[in-house]
Amino acid sequence: MDTRVRTDIPFDLRAWSAGCLDRVERALEQWVTADAPVGLDHGAPAELVEAMRYAVLDGGKRLRPLLVLAACEAVQGNTGGALRAACAAELIHAYSLVHDDMPCMDNDVLRRGKPTVHVKFGEASALLAGDALQALAFELLTPDDPSFPPAMQAHLCRLLACAAGSAGMAGGQAIDLASVGQRLSEHQLRDMHELKTGALLQGSVMMGAACGNPTEREKAALEIYGAAMGLAFQVVDDILDVTSDSATLGKTAGKDALQDKPTYVSILGLERSRAHAQELLATALASLDGSGLPTDRTQALRALADMVVNRAH
Repeated sequence: MDTRVRTDIPFDLRAWSAGCLDRVERALEQWVTADAPVGLDHGAPAELVEAMRYAVLDGGKRLRPLLVLAACEAVQGNTGGALRAACAAELIHAYSLVHDDMPCMDNDVLRRGKPTVHVKFGEASALLAGDALQALAFELLTPDDPSFPPAMQAHLCRLLACAAGSAGMAGGQAIDLASVGQRLSEHQLRDMHELKTGALLQGSVMMGAACGNPTEREKAALEIYGAAMGLAFQVVDDILDVTSDSATLGKTAGKDALQDKPTYVSILGLERSRAHAQELLATALASLDGSGLPTDRTQALRALADMVVNRAH
């Protein structure tokens, strides 16, 4: 029996995503360059920029940028600011992957269907590329642009920093590294993934919302939506790690089991993990139902939630 939660709203996610991704790709192509920042008379070393561009361009699902843009659409926010926020979220995500793949952490050799950055460019260059991508994310959020208010810039920087820092993605990765070979409870696993994966996904939603002026009710609903989607993404990632091959995933399949890492599948089992992903999807959709936001403005968020969860089928 098919137990998948349905959105039941006709929406062409492929067409919507194509338009958004075209904007994001063109912006990343333009902004991840060797050009000198304003006020400096020299740009970045070509070799470093090559590694940065290799890490970011032409690959990845771009889920975080799509969540930023969808949330901005829901609150009818500043589209120019949202594009910068979308790219900044993707740069933080890319930097985290570069560092996570290195021998001192996950020691992976495949990412997005191609050799990882440290395999292609060396460990030192990979480390610096990740550092530079992180810095560039905040540079993008602070342009000298009168159409992008300073207060909004500061708010976006805070949201991104909190999502990426010790109480967010970096903290979750630290817990993950310390949990290898450990027996975690479901509660402990949830806590870890709310930081490691969920914080930046939820942060992407809230950055999109921060490009507008949502009511407290709308903001609270989007926070619940983002939290549910952040955790659902990880649950499904754990499922795919045991049900897909490396060619399909674009990264090494089965590595969590090989490294003796706790996952939703190892703790809950495959079928219970699938059911849990559906429960999280239902939570996300219910939060939008109760948000007070017009349904026609939340269609992209609904479709993205369905895509995240049901990609495992």
